[in-house]
Amino acid sequence: MALGELERDVMDRLWASPHPLTVREVHELLAGHRKIAYTTVMTVLDRLAKKGVVTQERAGRAFRYAPAASREQMVADLMLDALGGVPAAGDRQAALVHFVGSVSPAEAAALREALDALATREPGAARGRVDEPAGDSAPAS
Repeated sequence: MALGELERDVMDRLWASPHPLTVREVHELLAGHRKIAYTTVMTVLDRLAKKGVVTQERAGRAFRYAPAASREQMVADLMLDALGGVPAAGDRQAALVHFVGSVSPAEAAALREALDALATREPGAARGRVDEPAGDSAPAS
């Protein structure tokens, strides 16, 4: 699920914090660079909690909020969700090829390194077809 601009801004503050934050703390961090009402921050955090993007824990009369996943995990989940919405395996492969062709040389190198590391760590995992989940491909005979 993609996030709106304000949701991303709130998540940036939560990811940057070493501990869960209250609505007031998030509001203070945001108010330093944008005019925003406390109730708006409260509504955004409540919606993010209902979406499962943040965790909510009681702290006295207030709640403290923390990211449910790292930024990297959330981006990976968004990418996998988008790819999962493409019904045909050939179309998914074409989408991956288009994506890889759209990244910068540094990002392409990072992808190569990640695939190489995956191939060394889990023999055969990187060789599965796009339409097969990792580990479901049968060994070649």
